[in-house]
Amino acid sequence: MRKFLLQLWKDEHGFVISSELVFVATLLVIGMVTGLTTIRDQVLGELGDVADAVSEVDQSYAYSAVTAHASSTAGVNFADANDFCEANTAANDQTAGSLPQCLNIVAPAGGEGV
Repeated sequence: MRKFLLQLWKDEHGFVISSELVFVATLLVIGMVTGLTTIRDQVLGELGDVADAVSEVDQSYAYSAVTAHASSTAGVNFADANDFCEANTAANDQTAGSLPQCLNIVAPAGGEGV
């Protein structure tokens, strides 16, 4: 048994390969964390754009008074107001490269997981 353990202790076959695999795996994990963080931010931005597009749908309507032979109806109008966080009109709503209104991504000051 002692001879076997001594032989195992002196055996260095595969040592370099295993340390290289640990190094490569570490680089892959670091790359995945930063990549997934970027994907998260971009997905949130796109979902914010969709929400902003839905909020810009103008639901205003109006119809004027109608008078027929024996009946009549008064006209009606409805003006769709801005949402609670829309300070600008639809044309001035966003600037290129920025997140939609009311969408702020807040990350910890020390980075991820702090």
